[in-house]
Amino acid sequence: MLTTRFVDGAPNWIDLGTPDIEGATSFYGGLFGWSFRSAGPEAGGYGFLQLDGRTVAGGMQNPPEQGPSSWTVYFRTPDADATVKAAEQAHGRVLFAPMDVMGKGTMAILADSAGVPFGLWQPGLTKGVDVAGDPGSLCWVELYTPDIAAAAAFYHATLGLETSAVPFPGGTYTCVNPAGAGEDAMFGGVVPLADDPVEARSGAYWLPYFEVTDVDAVVAEAERRGGTVRMPATDVEGVGRMARLADPYGARFAVIRSAPPQA
Repeated sequence: MLTTRFVDGAPNWIDLGTPDIEGATSFYGGLFGWSFRSAGPEAGGYGFLQLDGRTVAGGMQNPPEQGPSSWTVYFRTPDADATVKAAEQAHGRVLFAPMDVMGKGTMAILADSAGVPFGLWQPGLTKGVDVAGDPGSLCWVELYTPDIAAAAAFYHATLGLETSAVPFPGGTYTCVNPAGAGEDAMFGGVVPLADDPVEARSGAYWLPYFEVTDVDAVVAEAERRGGTVRMPATDVEGVGRMARLADPYGARFAVIRSAPPQA
């Protein structure tokens, strides 16, 4: 699971682009207890989604021409320019070139070889989110992709990520960890789109998981607030209870109550 002991290649930031930041804040506030704090007039409307004063994500209101509402996962890099070059060599695309963010760090937005958007964050004053792995915060990410082998090759070439096959009820699950960090540093998985008809219709993307204490209560609250249930609350042996949702504006995410670590 994710922690704030960030290492190169692991997610260290996440943000939401939405057509209605006030409505989105109300929705996620009802689910996770988040509030929105503006980053200031110079930030162009960008701000921080916070839990008890600690930043769990960023967010901003986007014009319709910037595409549908979505979550973007950012991965830590020591050199954004070098990582962009590596991504281009691995048949990725640059959507937003590296830019300094008021001394807080350097960001870029890329698309992988299957066209899936993701971000880079080269830390400056801001290393990443203030909390990860706790209830109400990011704890796992999952890539839905048409070709696991191609995705593994791309992210290895770009970010040095390593993959491993883990036994899973009904088969195996492809886990992801930073280079040389081992299985203890796993932060996500790669899932073939063909295995899930719902996701296959939506196309490839990165899905963030947020830890919660009661999945069923969160699902009910999400529906009450206009969200959509994409996968009902489900128990997975050795993993936990989880559900996949979308907010009222279409941004996809998942919630999980993680199973306790096995002794």
